[in-house]
Amino acid sequence: MTRSDVRSEIGWVGVAARSVSAIDAICKWSGYLVAWATLATVLLCFATVYLRYVMGQGLIWLQESYIWTHVAVIVLGAGYTMMSGGFVRVDVFYSTWDDRKRAWSDLLMTLFVLVPFLIVFGNAVWTFWSASYASDEGSLNPGGMENYWILKGTLVGFILLVALQGMAFVLRSVLTLAGYPQYALRHAGHGPDQSL
Repeated sequence: MTRSDVRSEIGWVGVAARSVSAIDAICKWSGYLVAWATLATVLLCFATVYLRYVMGQGLIWLQESYIWTHVAVIVLGAGYTMMSGGFVRVDVFYSTWDDRKRAWSDLLMTLFVLVPFLIVFGNAVWTFWSASYASDEGSLNPGGMENYWILKGTLVGFILLVALQGMAFVLRSVLTLAGYPQYALRHAGHGPDQSL
């Protein structure tokens, strides 16, 4: 399904298809950001090791900075991972189902497992982040990174990106169940990837 096909849809189908396309674009952008953060993690780790063991100089802020980028890779890559089917799934049944059964599974699991998880975890993350922001929390190590609320804010990004991709799962499932199989989620060995 191409972008022009999505733009040509009318009514609620068009709104849903364009919403999925916009969500996927956001998650793809986060995936590209994570790719660069992965490179930054490697370079910062190399610099830390080189300075410590070759130059005999340790910098706490540099050591903590690659931990920050590594955390960002893990939590901000979740939406992209969901979109591309990179998460761990046991496909004993799912892989043998047709598009409609998969759509029902994705819809029900998103609504009854993912949404409650995001509500509970999101509430805890918001409390965790807001306390860090209010106190302007910094590193416990002398010379370490300041503004830990930025690092903890990546968890807020995790909640938002996973919630967006969960919304895309629901919309794709509804479109599939309504008789528009071209919008079925196809990844992880279940047909060609579909880019809206």
